[in-house]
Amino acid sequence: MKIKINRATLSRVCIGLILFVVIIIPIVRMLLYIKVESFEKIFTSGEFYTALLNSLASTIAATICSVVIAYLLALCLKRTSIKFKGIFNIVLILPMLIPSISHGMGLIVLFGNNGLLTNFLGIKSSIYGFTGILLGSILYSFPVAFLMFTDVLNYEDNTQHEMAKVLGFSKIRHFTAISFPYLKKPLISIIFATFTMIITDYGVPLSVGGQFKTLPVMLYENAAGQLDYSSGSVIGLVLLIPAIAAFLIDFLNKDKGNSTYVATRYIENKNTVRDVVSYIFCTLVSMFVLMVIVSFCVQAFARSYPFDMSVTFDNIQKTFQKNGGKYLVNSIIIAFLTAIIGTGIAFLTAYLSARMKNRTSRFLHLMAITSMAVPGLVLGLSYVILFKGSFIYGTIVILIMVNMVHFFASPYLMMYNAMNKMNENLEDVGHILGINRMHMIKDVVIPLSKGTLLEMFSYFFVNSMMTISAVAFLSTSQNKPLALLINQFETYNMMECAAVVALMILTVNIMIKVVIYGIKKIGEKQNVNKKAI
Repeated sequence: MKIKINRATLSRVCIGLILFVVIIIPIVRMLLYIKVESFEKIFTSGEFYTALLNSLASTIAATICSVVIAYLLALCLKRTSIKFKGIFNIVLILPMLIPSISHGMGLIVLFGNNGLLTNFLGIKSSIYGFTGILLGSILYSFPVAFLMFTDVLNYEDNTQHEMAKVLGFSKIRHFTAISFPYLKKPLISIIFATFTMIITDYGVPLSVGGQFKTLPVMLYENAAGQLDYSSGSVIGLVLLIPAIAAFLIDFLNKDKGNSTYVATRYIENKNTVRDVVSYIFCTLVSMFVLMVIVSFCVQAFARSYPFDMSVTFDNIQKTFQKNGGKYLVNSIIIAFLTAIIGTGIAFLTAYLSARMKNRTSRFLHLMAITSMAVPGLVLGLSYVILFKGSFIYGTIVILIMVNMVHFFASPYLMMYNAMNKMNENLEDVGHILGINRMHMIKDVVIPLSKGTLLEMFSYFFVNSMMTISAVAFLSTSQNKPLALLINQFETYNMMECAAVVALMILTVNIMIKVVIYGIKKIGEKQNVNKKAI
């Protein structure tokens, strides 16, 4: 038994050190790369302070809007008796399946100078600048906040709500006394997660920002455009500050707030006015999401948008002639390998930290969630500085590695939370019965967490297919992921081909979601049949 404990401790320390090397060391190396002149160049530049104010203004506004919209949508689908909830759920998460730069591109098709709705409604105001970034950022971030709110509401105990009705609480008193105290801790996490997503994104500002420049765009221009990695590192350091602050607040908040609630199903009472309002709100948001998706279809199959709107398949052919097919294969390979390897490592890490706890578990857990505090753009730049000249630089290996690190924390936390909900005596019972730990993992732990494993795989795959941040500085013409073609096509004003790329990514991600859903349904049917037998 002593040998097993020592092996477990050694495994925890080894994985923790590997995570330290691939997360902390690159960031430290990036910071050491900064020259004094770069500090002076950036902090004495009026452009920097303008970009900083632009980033804060657009991020704060978009965060408030996204969180409010997401919460109202979650209430509509979890606290009303409206129909078609499954359809609404599917539509509302579609923006998560395409790169953020595509949201900006879709807004241009709808509201640009020659946009479909601009011409139809006679709108004269420009989508470029603050307005475009605000709308694009909301579209990009609200689905994540919506899923987080939905998950929180799933586990809220209905007993207190029933007692409040019996006592005759007013709606306001009901919210302030019961709903808000329950939501307060998760709300902090959701706000900071949304804020971090938006302030570190460069896809939306790059496509619709115009002269309204933000810090991520400034970093991208310095590092990718001018190859000035030192100045880019200074901006990366600034972007790390809000991300690390959000991470620390969220981390401390979770530690303090592990309250448990009895999961009593919420029973929706009929309320015609509430349900009609919910239908209208969900329909309006869904229509806006679908309009952006449809705009890709219109642009992708237009001969020369917006001058010649006749339907053609030539744009697909052009996209493949520009290596679209090759880069699609690259993306699928990178996403698949990232998902397989990332899911395996995240599962092992979660098992060692959640099911075999000792003094080193805390270190491993902290290392596993640290990547949440590092923006993808900053992580990619740090990998360029650390690994340039090494044998993995310029290969598909470094793209897989940076994607795994970038997206590791969320799948790890999925499995960590799932394992903490399992009976804590499983391993002890197995030991008494003479069942070794490997058999317990294979025959008990994995079957119990099969659904979570599938969600982890899906998370790694989908995000690796659509990311443009962490891989932006690391890919070559041979291993470039498909998503990076969008920016390239936009630069050469080949908007129709950019729309084709967005649809290709959306199609692949929908297919993987459908496959995962099908596998989960088959597993559920098998479990029902076993119980019946």
